[in-house]
Amino acid sequence: MRKENISRLSKIQSPSKKDIYYLHYISLFRDIEYTIKKHGKGRVIDIGCGNKPYELLFQDSASEYIGCDIIQSDLAKVDVICEADNIPLPDNSFDTVLSTQTIEHIGNHQGLVNEAFRLLNPGGIAIISGPSYWPLHEEPYDYFRFTKYGLTHILENVGFEVIEILPNGGMWSTTGIALVQSLINSKSRSFFLRVMRSLFYRLKLVWMINTFFGWLDRIDYNPINTMNYVVVAKKPNL
Repeated sequence: MRKENISRLSKIQSPSKKDIYYLHYISLFRDIEYTIKKHGKGRVIDIGCGNKPYELLFQDSASEYIGCDIIQSDLAKVDVICEADNIPLPDNSFDTVLSTQTIEHIGNHQGLVNEAFRLLNPGGIAIISGPSYWPLHEEPYDYFRFTKYGLTHILENVGFEVIEILPNGGMWSTTGIALVQSLINSKSRSFFLRVMRSLFYRLKLVWMINTFFGWLDRIDYNPINTMNYVVVAKKPNL
């Protein structure tokens, strides 16, 4: 049974380098904002909307913004409570589908993509994001990780035309956030690791790690090992 009223992301803002998720958020927020401003318009449905953190990005381009999710959010933002692969709304009724960091939690992930295709008007745009690297979260409802080829496959499988795929962060950002998460989640009684954890918290090394690995990503960017992808796909015109 999924828990009701789970705390969710409620807004996007420039992340602080003191934030343990900085290396993830800095590229994810940038690329989602870019794709929404470039492609988002008209009637919008947000699949897995949570607290609708991206709604304000549509304020100048959307005529309506509807959010669906499997449970109500802690801020009661969900308009339609349903499964992501069985949304009780009409065919060809939206201009934009947004689904962020949801697809990995859907056992039938192809079903989510199929619903996005069904709900879109011809020529409509789907913006979907999902992780390539990330620790287990929201267990046990954490099922998949995706490569850009896997995302392309499931989108093209239903008839979408993939317009662009944006990797969120390169290999150095992925290394940095993995290091931060390893230190946070370590429970070893090893003397070395206890010292490492102590230094991490006492010296607030998260800022140093975020700064250093963010810099490495800028001078040696390579998305061969990225944290996440944002994909833009179009439903063909009739």
